[in-house]
Amino acid sequence: MTKAEIVTGIEAIPVSYREPTDHNRHRSVCLVRVSCAGGAVGWGEACTYFPEASRAAAHIVEAFAPLIIGSSAMDIERHWHSMKGHSWWYGTGAGIASMAISAIDIALWDLKGKILGARVLDLLGGPVKDQLPAIASLHGTKASVDAMADDIASFTETGLHGAKVGFGKAGDAYLGFDEERDLQFVEKVMTAMGPGKDLMVDLGVKNRWDVPMAIRRAQLFEERGVAWLEEPLGHDDPDGYAALRAASGIRIAYGEREWNARGVQKILDTGTVDVVGLDPGRVEGITGFKRAADLCALARRQANAHNFSTAIVAAASQALSFACPACALLELQPVYGPAQADLVDRPIWHTKGFVDLPQGPGLGVEIDEEMVHSARI
Repeated sequence: MTKAEIVTGIEAIPVSYREPTDHNRHRSVCLVRVSCAGGAVGWGEACTYFPEASRAAAHIVEAFAPLIIGSSAMDIERHWHSMKGHSWWYGTGAGIASMAISAIDIALWDLKGKILGARVLDLLGGPVKDQLPAIASLHGTKASVDAMADDIASFTETGLHGAKVGFGKAGDAYLGFDEERDLQFVEKVMTAMGPGKDLMVDLGVKNRWDVPMAIRRAQLFEERGVAWLEEPLGHDDPDGYAALRAASGIRIAYGEREWNARGVQKILDTGTVDVVGLDPGRVEGITGFKRAADLCALARRQANAHNFSTAIVAAASQALSFACPACALLELQPVYGPAQADLVDRPIWHTKGFVDLPQGPGLGVEIDEEMVHSARI
């Protein structure tokens, strides 16, 4: 261990920002800054979304810090296991502890890459694909179906290969509640986007479909060419999903609310999921994401980064999606706010519909620290 790689500080920074893709609401995450004796700094993120969760994650990050400070930033695997072991009572592989682990783990990967002058992508083994298609990830919020269809088509005209649209969100869209309106939305969006573009439908927590309703919507969406239906029965309903799988051939997506690879294995074992959502800011970081995505690959299922947060999670999702065979595309928010565009020097984006490769050491982005501290809760 060289002196330059010794971790000297771990700072938790709960922040709040406006999210234009989510009806311009305030969103909160907990950022983590890890520094070392040689001067390099790594950044990570806990995808907490709510201010109380961000503050709670910050306290846990502070409790984890003594486990790592004074040791080598190179020993990511050891630190990951150390944090999991320390939280044996209040974490048990889930909850806010997993988010705190995620933030520190992402920061350590970023830091290690910067110390070595290597991309996180290369530390993960390098890209396993030459191209990674990008799609738009957004929420339906307007009262006019025609206006929403026009907006989505304007995003995919940039080259994006399709759109994933969240139903039941803030605003006046009223999607996921009325069958006729839902079908009108699907038909108009697909017509507006034109051929060769995929539409994915993601149900929100405000939508409470029972199994018969989910089956009927799935069948109707499948007839109209919807590529996948996400969380139609929430995150945990194995019997319901088994019934839905038996009744429809539409691809079913869920999993982003799992906390770790063990949770992902449980849903894979049900045989009811085709696309497994994974959030590096929740599923125990880059280390946890890679473990879970490898399980998806073994099960011949698609893994998909839940990239709906700041540019830090976006950079981690970018590297992981290029490195993991199970990942087939990357969702990008089509309208960037300060947390995606201004937080870093090189926002994660696409060129003619394909995700740009990471450039530069670590996660490939430099953080505007003044902006971070101005957004502190």
